[in-house]
Amino acid sequence: MNILPGNLRFGAGQPVKRLEDQRLLTGKGQFIDDKPEDGALWLYVLRSPHAHAKVVSIDTSAAAAMPGVAAIYTGADLVKDDIGSIPTLSIFKRPDGKPMTVPPRRLLAHEVVRYAGEAVAAVVASSRVEAQTAAEAIVVEYDVQPAVVDPVEAVKPGAPVVWPEAPDNIVGAMSYGDAAKVDEAFAKAAHTVELDLVSQRLVPSAMEPRSTIAEIDKKSGRLLLHVQSQTPASTRDVLAEAVLKRPKDSVRVLVGDIGGGFGQKTNLYPEDGIVAYAATKLNKKIRWRGDRTDEFVGGTHGRDLTSTASFALDEKGKVLAYRVKSVGCTGAYSSGAANIIPLVLGPFVQTGVYDLPLVHFEVKSVMTHTAPVGAYRGAGRPEAVFIVERLFDAAARKIGMDPRAIRKANYIKPAQLPYTNAAGQVYDSGAFAHMLDRAVKLADWDGFAARKKAAKKKGLLYGRGLTSYIEWTGGRAHTEKVSLHATSQGRVVLHSGTMAMGQGLQTTYTQMISDTLGIPLDKIDVIQGDTDLAMGFGSVGSRSLFVGGTAVAVSSNDLIQKAREKAANVLETSVEDIEYQGGMLTVVGTDRRISLFELAEKESGARLSVDSEGEVDGPSWPNGTHICEVEIDPETGVSKVVRYTTVDDVGVAVNPMLVTGQIHGGVAQGIGQALYEGVSYDADGQLLTATYQDYCIPRADDVPPIVVTLDDSAPCRTNPLGAKGCGESGAIGGPPCVTNGVMDALAELGITRLNTPLTPQKIWQAIKGAKAS
Repeated sequence: MNILPGNLRFGAGQPVKRLEDQRLLTGKGQFIDDKPEDGALWLYVLRSPHAHAKVVSIDTSAAAAMPGVAAIYTGADLVKDDIGSIPTLSIFKRPDGKPMTVPPRRLLAHEVVRYAGEAVAAVVASSRVEAQTAAEAIVVEYDVQPAVVDPVEAVKPGAPVVWPEAPDNIVGAMSYGDAAKVDEAFAKAAHTVELDLVSQRLVPSAMEPRSTIAEIDKKSGRLLLHVQSQTPASTRDVLAEAVLKRPKDSVRVLVGDIGGGFGQKTNLYPEDGIVAYAATKLNKKIRWRGDRTDEFVGGTHGRDLTSTASFALDEKGKVLAYRVKSVGCTGAYSSGAANIIPLVLGPFVQTGVYDLPLVHFEVKSVMTHTAPVGAYRGAGRPEAVFIVERLFDAAARKIGMDPRAIRKANYIKPAQLPYTNAAGQVYDSGAFAHMLDRAVKLADWDGFAARKKAAKKKGLLYGRGLTSYIEWTGGRAHTEKVSLHATSQGRVVLHSGTMAMGQGLQTTYTQMISDTLGIPLDKIDVIQGDTDLAMGFGSVGSRSLFVGGTAVAVSSNDLIQKAREKAANVLETSVEDIEYQGGMLTVVGTDRRISLFELAEKESGARLSVDSEGEVDGPSWPNGTHICEVEIDPETGVSKVVRYTTVDDVGVAVNPMLVTGQIHGGVAQGIGQALYEGVSYDADGQLLTATYQDYCIPRADDVPPIVVTLDDSAPCRTNPLGAKGCGESGAIGGPPCVTNGVMDALAELGITRLNTPLTPQKIWQAIKGAKAS
């Protein structure tokens, strides 16, 4: 971890309004679809209508003769040109001990399609309409094969096979803990509780659908890729080395504004690769823009974890052993993190904020004939926390304990920190019981009974949900590089490899630099999304501030130190006699001084520059307590969250207003997961929820006022800022909190088992069934 001078300030605690918003809200954003046409050709992707089929033949003759068509590409064309596939991390073992194996993720399907929506051909034409019209004239002959869409069914003998080299459809498996000791504890336990739980498949719903432009730079001959990517550097490397098989420095990736990412825009997509391929083949600017259905059928989905989980408890509610068996679905292909999410990231936090050392987790990642599953806000951690929090509520109800009391009986105590959990992860800081106590007061826990009584008079069911969550952040990349420049024009410019997509990084980074250097906010420029200027890991796993921000802090200090050395030389004194303050370097005790920007004038390129690296000691562990109240109309099954209170530990918040906004957004997505959202395929692999007419997301009036309180009593110890990642917290605490609230309301009718989404139809049928019995 970097050690920084104690007298430096990093903008902690200042609710500066977002600097980005003036530009974004007045139509001056730099989104890909805002770029001028400039004679670009349009690419349109033809997708498979079948979930599993052999491609017998593709006849493009009629399409090629249509107006405006410049080229048509198939999978066979790409194989002929030795175009590579999109790689995945092959780091796991199958249950038989053999290395994991997955089908190659090609830009266009070759010989076999494995999910409905997989790209089979691409048409390039003068306009988007002409490209689409020609694509619809392509005749593809398919030999349709049986498909499997349910990961639980996919591992059963005789199930249709996605990839012949994995005949049981299992990609990889992991096991944690001691099965024999857990079985022994269950045999002796005073109480046991078991739940079958599903974190259903979700579609990430960013405001801006994916889009791509590729062109050959006329001066340098390099390939320029304009793309929405949270990780520009790895996007460049995968495209160059794995797909196009050319030197990395022959490709430049440029990312402008991104209208939401949520993890879905982390990897290179086939559409990005085929656009780049077409640009190199035709030496023309090529552009592609997905519509919303392209996102539903061709983008990665999230979640999709099916689990059976159980607690063994003593008479006082202390958990003696914890057992979970899970099946995580990867879809037909493995995206970069597809197997890591269920096999590693979930187990990292599956014990939550509780002292549960005796565990046995068995997890399999399984292929099906469905769209690939990838990162989505939280990536594995929401699924895992959902399991432990649903179990605690079920256990409390079975034993007859207060849901607060059973959690307090099992919390990790402050004296146990740093604490190593059952998956070997070290929690460096936290005050979990304290967070619960604060949330209980702020949520008016004692007033719940009166509110429930009032709801009952209206004929409504009323329930309360409680969740204590924890999150692992960092993306397993604990360093980040930046460069910082003072220019002769009186500006300070930061180049960072992290990527803004709504978090407010321009604001927080500018705050930090302004406070450290004493330079006004409007004199600072933050530049991201250009692989020629910055090569960092990017923005995943809520790492941007606590890792990327550490690099910003280091660079500010490095620039001051370099400026002091330069000033000492100019002013003919020792470095120790130079004092920096507010952009001026002064010889202590004299009026001899020179400005930072005057020094820049004397440098090559008229700028004083430093390249810096920030390093943290490990992940951060944001955590907190969420409490909500839910009312249900038993006549319609409609649930509504009416109160929502959180106390969140994000360590030191550089900008509390932005953190609060991030938690609001995550909770809104959590409400969507609990009540509304869910991907549905039919038995043949057809996506039944391919538009917002069929896939429901929460609207503004579905989200109540969310009262967020930040607690900084346990700052992070793994980075010099004391900050913890915060971007995914709401999406981790939200789903179990709302689900627990609904199930609490239904408990008085004897309804104890329902899987999300808790739709009106599902709840109405459960109420009807309960009354009938």
